[in-house]
Amino acid sequence: MDAERIEQAFKAEGIGKRISCPEAFAIAGKYQIHKKDIAEYCNAHGIKIHGCQLGCFR
Repeated sequence: MDAERIEQAFKAEGIGKRISCPEAFAIAGKYQIHKKDIAEYCNAHGIKIHGCQLGCFR
């Protein structure tokens, strides 16, 4: 996981302490970052994922 790259992407997209699942998917595609890496980054940095497309996070 390239935490610095993810941090820069989140800053560029205005992501703070909360991100929706569709936003995470869009960032993954736009910045060529694996979704798993984004999930790991969020878990490590206390960023809450909401609006999960699979209903996992409520």
